Amino acid sequence: MADGSERLAAAFAAARGAAFIPYVMGGYPDPATSAERAVQVAGHADIVEIGVPFSDPLADGPTIQAAGQAALEAGASPEVVLEIAAQAARVGPPVVLMTYVNVVLSAGPRAFCERAAKADVSGLIIPDLPIDEGGEIRDQAARAGLAIVPLAAPTTTDDRLARMGRVGEGFLYCVSVTGVTGGSVQVGEELRGFLARARRHVSLPLAVGFGVRTPQDAANISEVADGVVIASQLIRLADDAGGPDAARAAVEDYCISVVEAIGATRTAPSGGRSS
Repeated sequence: MADGSERLAAAFAAARGAAFIPYVMGGYPDPATSAERAVQVAGHADIVEIGVPFSDPLADGPTIQAAGQAALEAGASPEVVLEIAAQAARVGPPVVLMTYVNVVLSAGPRAFCERAAKADVSGLIIPDLPIDEGGEIRDQAARAGLAIVPLAAPTTTDDRLARMGRVGEGFLYCVSVTGVTGGSVQVGEELRGFLARARRHVSLPLAVGFGVRTPQDAANISEVADGVVIASQLIRLADDAGGPDAARAAVEDYCISVVEAIGATRTAPSGGRSS
């Protein structure tokens, strides 16, 4: 089996338009519903991002923080989230976990990475792992075949972008704004300039997240980036739908609209999308 970096590279290469990367909070509103939603969005996705709930999520805005806290109260653990990740991965697209250093360290880097690989996870996004730290985590991830996806923001210096270009794997997660998730994205000169700087230093695909709300937002992002990450909006849609069936329909319609907006095409129901 290809390692995580290769699988993520193949997903970007196969995408029509920008890669669609929807996010699901693992265990929210409960493990069963979360697993169902992860499988659902995987049917439309090029890559699926699944969050591991954590008590101090520094990169997450109010919507994802609230979802993570509810997931913890509902009994979600890293092991539960890995089971959900395995179900999503069976649909077809590669899965990346969004987690935090303490989650990995508390489990033990080797044990955590081995369990993630066994669940068919392709990569890890760890917002509080600086690009020049975490040697043991990076070593164990490499040993398990997991990509460590770096994050960069408009405030990231050229020196740090160059470092990300040397050691980053899978793709570069580009934070559209300075701050936390859940805001509103604007494809203006600041974002365009940031992405241009990133491309000068990083050969990986660039995926933009934070603040992508509408299909039109996704279409705008697809003009300047290689991938579009949508997180808080998917949670809000399901929460506001008024019940499980309505939530399922709302998420389905939204994913279809995003895929259409970024110019991608669906293939057979077995999962994933091809060129």
